[in-house]
Amino acid sequence: MAPSSGALRPLGLDDVTLEHGFLADLQALNAAAMIGHCATWVERAGWVDNFDAAVEGRLPQDRKGREFSDSDVYKLMEAMAWEIGRTGDQHLDELFRSYTARIAPVQEPDGYLNTMFGRPGQGERYSDLQWGHELYCFGHLIQAGVARARTTGADDDFVRVAVRAADHVCEAFGPDGNAGVCGHPEIEVALVELYRLTGDQRYLDQARLFVERRGRGVLGDIEFGAQYYQDHQPVREQTVFDGHAVRALYLAAGAADLAIEDGDDQLLETITRQTLTTLARRTYLTGGMGAHHEGESFGADHELPPDRAYSETCAGVASVMLNHRLLLATGEARHADAVERTLYNVVATSPAEDGRAFYYTNTLHQRTPGQPADPEHASPRAASSLRAPWFHVSCCPTNVARTVASLGAYLASTDDSGVQLHQYAGSTVRAHLPQGDVVLRVVTDYPADGVVRVEVVEAPSAAWTLSLRVPAWAEGATLEVAGGPAETVAPGYRQVERTFAAGDTVVLTLPMAPRWTWPDPRVDAVRGQVAVERGPLVMCVESVDLGDDVAAVRVRTDQAPREEDGRVVVTASTVDLADTPWPYGVEPDAGAVRGSSGGERSVPLVPYHHWANRGPSTMRVWMPTI
Repeated sequence: MAPSSGALRPLGLDDVTLEHGFLADLQALNAAAMIGHCATWVERAGWVDNFDAAVEGRLPQDRKGREFSDSDVYKLMEAMAWEIGRTGDQHLDELFRSYTARIAPVQEPDGYLNTMFGRPGQGERYSDLQWGHELYCFGHLIQAGVARARTTGADDDFVRVAVRAADHVCEAFGPDGNAGVCGHPEIEVALVELYRLTGDQRYLDQARLFVERRGRGVLGDIEFGAQYYQDHQPVREQTVFDGHAVRALYLAAGAADLAIEDGDDQLLETITRQTLTTLARRTYLTGGMGAHHEGESFGADHELPPDRAYSETCAGVASVMLNHRLLLATGEARHADAVERTLYNVVATSPAEDGRAFYYTNTLHQRTPGQPADPEHASPRAASSLRAPWFHVSCCPTNVARTVASLGAYLASTDDSGVQLHQYAGSTVRAHLPQGDVVLRVVTDYPADGVVRVEVVEAPSAAWTLSLRVPAWAEGATLEVAGGPAETVAPGYRQVERTFAAGDTVVLTLPMAPRWTWPDPRVDAVRGQVAVERGPLVMCVESVDLGDDVAAVRVRTDQAPREEDGRVVVTASTVDLADTPWPYGVEPDAGAVRGSSGGERSVPLVPYHHWANRGPSTMRVWMPTI
């Protein structure tokens, strides 16, 4: 359901159909491979069997996975719900119903539902709010229920399970109940979404309680510090995101939703300021967030080491969630820019080309060729050298699946004046305006090509406004309206107000020439280096193209990056690392720093989202200059 207020109103999955191009292909891969792959692994790893074991009295001895493994089943079910709503896939619907039949009997009479707590031999309910993830699991259960209700209808067994769980949370953690919060935010977003679906004020009130309680030391301190789970400072007093990146972003998304529903402009301004500060100071070029492996956390301002980037895929998903909410609330293009950057360079990087392996973390510099993951066993979550079929902590594959299944919701919106296009993909957009119905066909190969052609298929006889986002990187973009002359348009939203007729076209042409990107000089780790971007895509160099370890590459920046034979190339050479002077007196074994020298040549780059699809390699985004 749409937010109750805000600058823009979202369009639903029934209103936007992805038909061709990059995002459509990613969504098709999700339908054909990723969702099924996740379903295979939640069975194989035992996550679904945990519910059977609960019914059959085999817990705790037969329980598999971490304390939050229930949530991965729920995230998968959310992905399935969106995909069923999008395509009507009957096989997937049968699978969804079979999961419901296995989960529903585990729910207790008061609505509590969890396979990790509450039985003989297990911890008591809510006895470990720091690490237990019970409310986190409820959050993903409720979000899956909301997705099911939006796509299939509220008269559904799983929706009823989700509503009973939410009612239990309100009873257990309401004003007269447990005054705690969950160590991992997520329930806040879910409760606001359920409020929007049902109109039941209890859910919004409970979300508010959770947001306002946090930051007051209710969880106690841990070795990572209370900032790990955002309990070090009230939400309204923070200036930048800190601690565990996914937790911080989920909490901010929930607080933004709450601010919108409450009409709390001060809270919305606070979350917006925190987000923009984090984007400016604590975010990688790819849109990735999280500089520390310890605590999966943000670093200090401008602490962004590329080779130690954690940049968890789930943090990318959370950033997309948060910035899309702020886009709808404020109408500001910079939030759509952040969504675009993160979609193309974090979310799309995680899955392999076949949709059956994923990155959990997303390094920007791979120093040693990776080792192929064992296809028969789950992998450690921080192994980012090559994608893995599954992880002991399996949040990222299911998070990618639910995000990609709902991609259509990020493309367009409306307000009383017209339609806004935020993300570009070959698609059909349908909107109901006060002036009448609008149907648009978007024809583009973006980001392979920068031409975005918007064809008016149906339009009212009154004037309305079509707004197109010009990304911040797109200086020199041009716009043609109804065959008129091309005009240069500045970054931001370009509004075209007129009485459109069927057959009219608006053509936005974005400059796609590859370009140098210089780092902020305050980022010590990449000073003296340079990156290349083409459109929204961050590029990288891989050893399979360089013919050498990427540690040896040096690029010339007096010659612009360019395209040759359909590939982005730079002029570069390689240095012999074995001959590099060692400044500390005793030189290391030369074999440990082996490299080869080479004359200047054209070196091809690949889109970062494509790296490591050709086997083990070294890779870097930021390249030293000559």
